[in-house]
Amino acid sequence: MPPDRKLDRDTGRGLAHELVERLKSRILAGEIAPGQKLPTESSLAEEFGVSRTVVREAISRLQAAGLVETFQGRGSFVLDVPAPAPFSVEASRVRTHRDVLDMIDFRIGVESESAGLAAQRRTDLQLKAIERALVDLGSSAEHPGHAVEADFRFHLKVALASGNRFYSDLLASIGPMMIMLPRTRLAHGYTVSDATHLTRVTLEHENVYRAVADQDAAAARAAMRLHLSNSRARLQAP
Repeated sequence: MPPDRKLDRDTGRGLAHELVERLKSRILAGEIAPGQKLPTESSLAEEFGVSRTVVREAISRLQAAGLVETFQGRGSFVLDVPAPAPFSVEASRVRTHRDVLDMIDFRIGVESESAGLAAQRRTDLQLKAIERALVDLGSSAEHPGHAVEADFRFHLKVALASGNRFYSDLLASIGPMMIMLPRTRLAHGYTVSDATHLTRVTLEHENVYRAVADQDAAAARAAMRLHLSNSRARLQAP
């Protein structure tokens, strides 16, 4: 192994960190182009004189950073490097299956609190708007596009009822694709138009609505968290 390929073992940051920095430099310099496959675990382990465990950890960190995506049985491939930009939450930035799961995790934290505030602050008119979206969702079995719009509108109306514009502004910036993205990745048994799936999802929304209607903040937070957690679980079901 050439001397310049050795990792610095004395930095205190760990070998996985050092390997991430080496590979990241190659990716950002264009030495490994977007769409190109990373070298295999065994070849990276041999090149840098580390274990395959270290290599796996480094690749996992690159994946979390949005630089590579790994496909079981195929390997890891370099993604387009996103251009530097101010932080924003937009559906267009959700590019991988991991991004979809991370988006749901993000929404769990944001929307659970939004639902709790909505239960405390909602007006009768705002509650009526949430109810209309719920009714539209329940009657959209034959119209998948309508289901997505109704689903998004329900979440947006709950955010509006929170009385905090940052919640509603955030959801509006993501748009209906926050609903569509997870569903495009569901197995056939969980398609948007599947009656069982729609019934299950509608019931979860109904639980949120009832808690907001009852002005029960704790129940509203719990119902929203359960709904989004179930969405995440459905995405991970075999």
